[in-house]
Amino acid sequence: MITTLLALAQETGGGGAQAPGACGGQGMSTMFVFAMMFAVFYFIIIRPQQKRAKEHQNMLAGLKKGDHVITRGGIMGRVSGVQDKYVVLEVQEKVRIRVLKNAIEALDRPAASTARDKDQAKSDKADAKQADGKQAEAQS
Repeated sequence: MITTLLALAQETGGGGAQAPGACGGQGMSTMFVFAMMFAVFYFIIIRPQQKRAKEHQNMLAGLKKGDHVITRGGIMGRVSGVQDKYVVLEVQEKVRIRVLKNAIEALDRPAASTARDKDQAKSDKADAKQADGKQAEAQS
C-alpha cells in the first residue's frame, strides 16, 4: 500500500517540466486513494472505538448500589455507594475502597449468584415437569 503511494508520488512530482494540467488524472487518483484509506480507517478503527466508549459511558451512568464490578486494575467488588466522580466498592466484608468511576471496567456477576441461578433454573424445570405430570393425571 505504501509502495503504491510512493510510486504515485514519484510519477506526479518527479518528471521534470510538464505542461500545466498534464497530471490532473494522477491527482484525482491520489485523492481517491487517500479517501479510501480514510474510509477504511473510519469503519475499522474509529467507529467501533466510539461505540465502545458510548457503551462504557452508559454502563457507568447506570451503576447502582449492589452491582458487582471489575476495575481496570483487576479489583473485584460490590458497589456500596455511587457519587458523581467516585464509586465506593466493598471488596470484602467491612473493607471499602473509593475508586474513580472511570476506573470501572465492566459489570460482573459473582460466581455464587451464577451457581444459584443454575440451581434455580433446575428447580424451575423440575417444578414445571411436576406440574405437567399433575395436569396429565387430572385430565385422565
